[in-house]
Amino acid sequence: MKNKVLIITYYWPPAGGPGVQRWLKFVKYLPEFGIEPIVYCPENPNYPIMDESLVNDIPNTITILKQPINEPYGLARLFSKGRSKKISSGVIPKAKKQSLIEKTMLYIRGNYFIPDARKNWVQPSVSFLSDYIQKHKIETIITTGPPHSLHLIGLQLKARLGAKWLADFRDPWTTIGYHKNLKLTDASKAKHTDLEQKVLNAADEIIVTSNHTKNEFQTKTKQPISVITNGYDSHSVRVERKDEKFTLSHIGSLLSERNPVVLWETLSELIEENDAFSEAFKLQLIGVVSDDVTESIHKNGLKNHVNVLGYVSHDEALKFQMQSQLLLLIEIDSEDTKAIIAGKVFEYLVSETPILAIGPKDSDVEQIIKSTNTGTYFNYKQKPELKVQLLSYFEAYQNNTLEVNAVGLQPYSRKALTQKLSAIILKR
Repeated sequence: MKNKVLIITYYWPPAGGPGVQRWLKFVKYLPEFGIEPIVYCPENPNYPIMDESLVNDIPNTITILKQPINEPYGLARLFSKGRSKKISSGVIPKAKKQSLIEKTMLYIRGNYFIPDARKNWVQPSVSFLSDYIQKHKIETIITTGPPHSLHLIGLQLKARLGAKWLADFRDPWTTIGYHKNLKLTDASKAKHTDLEQKVLNAADEIIVTSNHTKNEFQTKTKQPISVITNGYDSHSVRVERKDEKFTLSHIGSLLSERNPVVLWETLSELIEENDAFSEAFKLQLIGVVSDDVTESIHKNGLKNHVNVLGYVSHDEALKFQMQSQLLLLIEIDSEDTKAIIAGKVFEYLVSETPILAIGPKDSDVEQIIKSTNTGTYFNYKQKPELKVQLLSYFEAYQNNTLEVNAVGLQPYSRKALTQKLSAIILKR
């Protein structure tokens, strides 16, 4: 008889984005390790990004439980549909550009919905799942956040039933970057800290996606902590050839604070100084792009070289990765973001396309890129070095020698990562 595990997640197909793919892939491979996954997710969620193609990846043998959720975004849209959708998807304008409505919405979101806007789903979920867990003899509960309110479901189920509980943190909680934009009062900050502490100390084991988050949590709890990163999976997407243009592509959101002005300035200089570069270069942005980033790109004279495509399906994103000459990876220049490893990193690794990354010094991403020999990484103060490397990549492109010789990728395969997860689930 297989060991049953209940996975409590907010994001599930047809939602798009990396938060979906992490547990979608775990669910795919867990049965191979003697574990039967049962997924619990909302019946009527407010997903800011949709990707219907991911529905095809759901194994048809698993049980999926759904219960209604009451979210505040419907009410918020009565005041401003566009702003509500942007904020729910993470696009928060800089403080000096926020309208009164945006400031009000952020204050309400930050101080009346703690830990997040899905808090109203906690009690109905605990009531429904308590009976289900006992009736179906489920041995292990896993909660994954953000939204971190889902960990409160695990917290209460642990107290009520005594079941084994694993808390999976795809991102940190109180140190996550956007908390600074939520206009939290001191009382709200204290409540977040208290809830985080309760979760970290009650879960039987904590799972995180980066070593920096593990180091942070080790200062807050003595519970065991395991690092299981996101990863890559096999796929059938193929492309006939690379782009003819010298294409630098970024896949994913470019929010206001994730705006690498140093890169836009460097590209502008290369276009001005090098006619061949100017003729061949194309900047391709695939995903949500904030107005601040667009303005910055145009300000640096790149308007005629940029193509903004918006959100595309996962398979289309894979094609763009493989067709591009270079892949761009950007993280905010902050101590808080050293722990962030975007899900797309691992698909970048196996795209056979060099990665050009810019982020904070000594981040987890820097270590991964260097150890796998899949690209180059720069911090925001390395403009001269960045310029030299871009020119080197361009010369390799001209000579048809732009390529990647990756090493050590296997530990990041979804199946290998699921095997690591299964060992934690089966541990007594």
